[in-house]
Amino acid sequence: MHVTLVHVHVKPEHVADFIAATRENHLASVAESGNLRFDVLQQAEDPTRFVLYEVFRDAAAAAAHKQTAHYLKWRDLVAPWMAEPRQGVAHHLLCPAFVLP
Repeated sequence: MHVTLVHVHVKPEHVADFIAATRENHLASVAESGNLRFDVLQQAEDPTRFVLYEVFRDAAAAAAHKQTAHYLKWRDLVAPWMAEPRQGVAHHLLCPAFVLP
């Protein structure tokens, strides 16, 4: 299993644009065969900060995600809206125990 938390800080004037573009990317991402979870979180105290919680079956599925048309479109569209470069941090899922079918 491949888990990444992507931390994003968006310029205040682009928050609504970012949400719309990210929702579109989310919908296409959850349809990918290797995707197990793709959550989009907005920080309560600072609405310009987001976390994307991405879980893919394995590293190959995560790499394939980064080659999809919807991801490439999202990446290029949102880049100028970011207050700083996004940061992806890899994690190991410990709990709950998750058994792949």
